[in-house]
Amino acid sequence: ENLPPTGDNDVKVQVRACALSWIDTKLLSEIKLSKELLPVGREISGVVLEVGRKVTFFQPDDEVVGILPLDSEESGLCEVILVHEHYLVRKPEKVCWVEAAGTVRDGVRAYTALHYLSQVSPGKTVLVMDGASPFGTIAIQLAQHRGAKVISTAYSLEDKQYLERLRLPVARVIDVSNGKIDVAESCLEETGGLGVDIVLDAGVKLYSTEEESTSKSRLLPHKHDIITLLGVGGHWITTEKNLQLDPPDSHSLFLKGATVSFLNDEIWNLSNIQQGKYLYILLMIPILEDIMEKLSSSIFRPQLDEPIPLYEAKVSMEIVQKNQARKRQVIQF
Repeated sequence: ENLPPTGDNDVKVQVRACALSWIDTKLLSEIKLSKELLPVGREISGVVLEVGRKVTFFQPDDEVVGILPLDSEESGLCEVILVHEHYLVRKPEKVCWVEAAGTVRDGVRAYTALHYLSQVSPGKTVLVMDGASPFGTIAIQLAQHRGAKVISTAYSLEDKQYLERLRLPVARVIDVSNGKIDVAESCLEETGGLGVDIVLDAGVKLYSTEEESTSKSRLLPHKHDIITLLGVGGHWITTEKNLQLDPPDSHSLFLKGATVSFLNDEIWNLSNIQQGKYLYILLMIPILEDIMEKLSSSIFRPQLDEPIPLYEAKVSMEIVQKNQARKRQVIQF
């Protein structure tokens, strides 16, 4: 209601679908974006209603998809929203609204991990932890498309069956649900003792005595296991923002010439304003376009829940924020 006038570089979009993602309130606080009320839903797809006078990429009736910036004042859970043209790309006609909105963030994370942080290429071996998660599914498919051999862990029998049913099955599924399987041993066995080239974790245990308060933490590998299964020149891409490496850990990585990188899919937004916008235009727009192309050609097949009506958005977001959703939640208008 009461949208401001469309700015010179703004695109007015009628939202058709909006995906829900976990909000990192600590990160927002650290970069001074925290506030009492936070907008929910940043991954959107929809139809262009109107464009500003300096907009060159779009025109009315174009179908678009994009990610709202980290400092967006507006929620994607709106029927109509104003978005700067640089945060949108065209949606292929073959891709439905829900799939477009539901794949774009996981696609960006997968590209950041496998293209910019580790340069996946044919012949490499990639271990994707929790491969049946929405992010894990896209990461597996991108790695396979680039010619890599993929190993994945499964947190349940259902996850194992899902991974085995993928159009391109993974080389090995390691079911860690009973806590009896040694991930490092399985990976070394699969690679003939050489170790894997790239590891994408889904969290790690930092200490052996770490309290296993949740069922998920019980399934996480120890950081020593990941270091053990890494091959020479390997890349460990971690989502663990508080990772601590002791001198023996660093020494093991040094001997292997291995690297540790932190997967933060907001890096495109976190540079200073001018550089961040430059990075977004130069790097993010091609990534978003490529994600949509792969979705259109069925290279990417996302792990989505059934579309959710707007009146159930609050309940769905609570589930997402508690990390209890096993499939990507997408609100359909």
